[in-house]
Amino acid sequence: MKVRKTKKWLAENDHLIHATMQKVSSHVQREEGEWVLNTITIEGQDIPYKYKRQRRYKSLKGARVDIVYYPDKEVIARMTFEYMKVVKIALS
Repeated sequence: MKVRKTKKWLAENDHLIHATMQKVSSHVQREEGEWVLNTITIEGQDIPYKYKRQRRYKSLKGARVDIVYYPDKEVIARMTFEYMKVVKIALS
């Protein structure tokens, strides 16, 4: 991940969080229209991390990643679910 760009994002947006060397415990990819919705979970955490790509990507299960994200909520059937919206993800 470009350090300069990441530092600029973090300085401009107080709500962004940067985590490094996080181990991915699961990675699921599913198609949603023209996009591929990716959901990962980080070892030791219960909350899912979500991001979209235009095509499938190799599985990140077991890999260490650097991620920039922010907390978000999604309402499904009048139930609110918390998740982390990933802005940038890269292998460590």
